[in-house]
This record gives sequence, structure tokens and C-alpha cells, in this order.
Amino acid sequence: MSVYWTRQAFVHWPYPPAVIQGLLPPQLEADVFEGQAWVSMTPFLMSRTQVLGVPMPWGTFPETNLRTYVRRRGGPSGLWFLALEVTHPAMLTARLLGIPYSLGHLVAEEHGGTRHYAGRRGWRGPRYELEVRTHERIRAPRPLDSWLTDRFHAYSVSAGALWRTPVVHEPWPLSTGAVVRMEESLLSAAALPEPADSPLVHISPGVGPVRLGFPRRVA
Repeated sequence: MSVYWTRQAFVHWPYPPAVIQGLLPPQLEADVFEGQAWVSMTPFLMSRTQVLGVPMPWGTFPETNLRTYVRRRGGPSGLWFLALEVTHPAMLTARLLGIPYSLGHLVAEEHGGTRHYAGRRGWRGPRYELEVRTHERIRAPRPLDSWLTDRFHAYSVSAGALWRTPVVHEPWPLSTGAVVRMEESLLSAAALPEPADSPLVHISPGVGPVRLGFPRRVA
């Protein structure tokens, strides 16, 4: 599948590795940067979807995921999704691979240098409302900037087996950002404690085309 991810925001929180490890399957370990694990909420828009080269008539729609960072002994590091909300039901087919998509009511808007995102899982599920402001373009990303954003594998578990989906795209063009306003219950719904620190924020216009390869079962 080929897609474009645009109007992206990354809101990252540090967590003790033991907290994250308790949410992972036994085949994976919490990946850490300088001894710290991380969780990120990433709202964005998905557009220009193609499957096997055939354009899909889905238009542009918002998605939000809550993810953490993992590694596997003898394999590449990658992402583990704690939750994903989307407005298009076609994405629910990824549940077959254990990727936890849910239908939600989502908004992703931009007004000048401010972006507004909001979402709710189903009608009464966890929700969030986020307003972020874009600051300066990052011309020389720090190691942590790249570690948090440039991930090229996603892991999932289905029928007791571990699967890895490769993801190929250019490095994210990033700017620094700040939270103007945020209310959310996604973290607690994922069994995460309240963060002890303020979030780190990245803003991006997006990347594309993003190529998602065939999922592969990990031996």
C-alpha cells in the first residue's frame, strides 16, 4: 500500500521502561533512548491511498495513533501500536494482523501556525482534544528527534504469531512545537499512568509517498 501522511503532529512522553514492558507481548522489549522509553500520540491526515498501484476512492481522512517504541532480539527496532482511531472503515481490515484499529470521530484542522486535533473512539470511548503551535524548522535533527519519528517497521501479534510490516519513506521534515491546550484520556485507556513530565512536540507537513510492504511473520 502507498499513502501520504500529512498535517502530522507528534506528542511524546517519556516513561520508565518497566511501565512500557508490561504492555508488550513477550517477543518484544521496550526500546529506550538514554535509558528512557517513550509513548507518542500522532494525529494526522491520510490521503492518496493506492493498493498494488490501484488508487483507492477513499479521499482524505484523519487518523490518530498511540504508539510506543520496541525492539526484538535479532531483528530491527520498530513501533508497537497501543491504539489507533480512524474514520474510514476500510482500515479496520488491519485488525486481521492484530493492529488495534477502531472507528472514531476525528478532526484535524490548521489555522496559520496553529493546529487543532480532536477525536473520540466510538461514541463513548476515550477522547482527546489537542491544540499545538508550530515554532521553528529543525534543520539538523538531534538524535532523539530522529529516534522518535523515523521508524521503518511496525510489529503486531495475531493468532499468537508476531508480524512485522516494513514501512519506507523519506525522513520527516520537522519543526519544534508546543502544546497550547490538551485534554486526553487515551493514555489511561491504554493502562498508562499519568506522565510525570511535559511532552516533547514535533510538527510536520508530512511525508509521501509512504510505502507499506507485505506483513511478514517473524520466526
